[in-house]
Amino acid sequence: MHKRTRILIVGASWVGDMVMAQSLFITLKQQQPNCQIDVLAPKWTFALLERMPEVSKAIEMPLGHGKLGLMARFNLGKQLRTNHYDQAILLPNSWKSALTPFFANIPIRTGYVGECRWGLLNDARQLDKEILTQTVQRFVALAYPKPLANPPKCPVPYFNISTVQQQQVLTKFNLNPKTKILILCPGAEFGRAKRWLPEYFSDVANYYLKKNWEVWLMGSDKDQAVAKEINQQTNEGCRNFAGLTTIAEAVDLMSLATAIVANDSGLMHIGAGVNKKLIAIYGSSDPTFTPPLNKEANVMYLGLACSPCFKRECPLKHRDCLIGIKPGQVIELIARM
Repeated sequence: MHKRTRILIVGASWVGDMVMAQSLFITLKQQQPNCQIDVLAPKWTFALLERMPEVSKAIEMPLGHGKLGLMARFNLGKQLRTNHYDQAILLPNSWKSALTPFFANIPIRTGYVGECRWGLLNDARQLDKEILTQTVQRFVALAYPKPLANPPKCPVPYFNISTVQQQQVLTKFNLNPKTKILILCPGAEFGRAKRWLPEYFSDVANYYLKKNWEVWLMGSDKDQAVAKEINQQTNEGCRNFAGLTTIAEAVDLMSLATAIVANDSGLMHIGAGVNKKLIAIYGSSDPTFTPPLNKEANVMYLGLACSPCFKRECPLKHRDCLIGIKPGQVIELIARM
């Protein structure tokens, strides 16, 4: 009987990256169906990991993003030694993210060189950005024993969501939808240069409210102001969930949507993970680098001469990359989908 391979993934600290990491998990399971995949990640990611059937266990990384905590990392690594992992695969490129697998004495420690991690990694890869042009490709490539000459095939992420979970979230928020549901995600934590105009979102919302659709606004605490503005422009016709849900509840609510319109954001990637008809709007970022991994997704991106600039605020003070994407175009695309 073959020994069961135990793999520890050092996970990402961003929602979108954690969604894309599932493509790596699926690839590992395709290669080694009997392998056990544990993920070391911030506790807030557990709601996503619980909906990924490839993951056996989520292990909390107690340190926040950017914190060294050398002794805490040593103690965690010492605790993990009892799990007898065969391999660690590191998704972050930081030096400190390589410490815990090193302290855990994991025999194979795979990742990109990143912040000069020679020694901490003994399977250190040089990242060829010409071959691996997408974040998801860079994750999936780490599943292979050697660097690849061509981009790997990347399985589509999907969340395993039960009707029980859906009913629980409907009950909590006293929802009883009897018609189609449009979900709008107007936030993007990186900055304003990634956010489609609030008045454009409200135009789309008003159009579908007149068609007797339900329109739900989704977002974090930081998106409450823009969601409130959009709702005011619809005479409070939307159901505003911004800042009111956990990540788990956001996932389950989005799984009920007929269609989703989102900026390039973590919620956009969740929308792809629930396999719904999705329109992803890109401004300052690059849709070829972090596209929604879903055959039901459509990207709206103008590709202006100044795009992508990857800035939080438009350096030219016009945001034409977003202003030029009109509500009517989004409405037309939803209809075609």
